[in-house]
Amino acid sequence: MATRLSAAAPRLGAVRLLAIDGRSGAGKTRLAAEIVDVLTARHVDTALVSTDDFATWDEPVSWWPRLATGVLTPLAAGRPGRYRRTEWAPDGRPHLGAWVDVPVPDVLVLEGVSAGRRSVRDVVSLLCWLEVGDPRVRLERAVARDGEWSRPHLRRWQRFESGWFAVDEPWKAAHLSYSAERPNR
Repeated sequence: MATRLSAAAPRLGAVRLLAIDGRSGAGKTRLAAEIVDVLTARHVDTALVSTDDFATWDEPVSWWPRLATGVLTPLAAGRPGRYRRTEWAPDGRPHLGAWVDVPVPDVLVLEGVSAGRRSVRDVVSLLCWLEVGDPRVRLERAVARDGEWSRPHLRRWQRFESGWFAVDEPWKAAHLSYSAERPNR
């Protein structure tokens, strides 16, 4: 993936945008961390932004304008981006938290549910789709990551994802697709 990304043309101004999309519990965050490590070891200036820094249980994808205006538009113009991360109060309510600065990198890795959505595909240099099709497996992986308290929220999230992805179909636009359930291509 790193080699293919390095050969791809920048399409977000001078930035190559790698979007790693897939359903919850598919392994997007882990893959993104691994690719950032590989790119950094190759001395590629890389920034990582997660859709988890924006999404909430009640707003799984409608936060996108914050990412577009705070990060994507400035980077496309050669300027640093900035956004406020969603943080969670002890009672489980989300609120806008710390500011996150995003310097202009050679590669921006954007990972998370809806990272490869239709509205961004024209500036994506490489779109990677991760798939774990069995919702029970994905639910258990996500609960293991987030804690048992999150199970009812994650069930609702999975129902939302099913509708979102049925319409958006990022796997059809993916340059790379990985699955834990079938041979990868």
